[in-house]
Amino acid sequence: MDNQNKSTTNMYLIPSLVQTKRQVDRYQLDVDAQAVLVASRLMVAGAKLGHAAEIHFSRFGLSTGRYRLLADLEDHEGEELPSQLAENLGVTRATVTGLIEILERDGLVARRTSSVDGRQKSVILTAKGAKKLTDMAAEHFARLEAMVGLLTIEERSVFLNLLGRVTQGITALTDESHDFSEPKS
Repeated sequence: MDNQNKSTTNMYLIPSLVQTKRQVDRYQLDVDAQAVLVASRLMVAGAKLGHAAEIHFSRFGLSTGRYRLLADLEDHEGEELPSQLAENLGVTRATVTGLIEILERDGLVARRTSSVDGRQKSVILTAKGAKKLTDMAAEHFARLEAMVGLLTIEERSVFLNLLGRVTQGITALTDESHDFSEPKS
């Protein structure tokens, strides 16, 4: 069995539906074991995808965060305020500052007085940064396409819908306003 098939098989073994049902029964929980299994496997897949993405972007001398920042700048005519970048990327301002410093050191972005608000500094995509995105585009997008190549167009449409709905539920892992330890009523 090749490594990819072994990896895929292992993902479906950790945990199994039988294991999940056993845990739910052991703790006498009123939860759907299949829902717990789907969430557990999604977390495993997310971790594997995050790791694979870092390997992928390292081929181009980037990280996932640095790529996302460059792509966001490109999508916004090459100039944005750091606060807007943080909002668009869903990260803290401190995280964006760290990304900007590395990208600036590498000559892929620069800071200058904002063309919108002269009191603030904007981040701009340099010619070198734009070239980096252009140079990596063919391989990057071909690899993304290949990643989901086993899915039909219809399956991808369903997957996008399901992924959007699951993404809305991610806050259940971080929500402090609800006590999930209480039994369902």
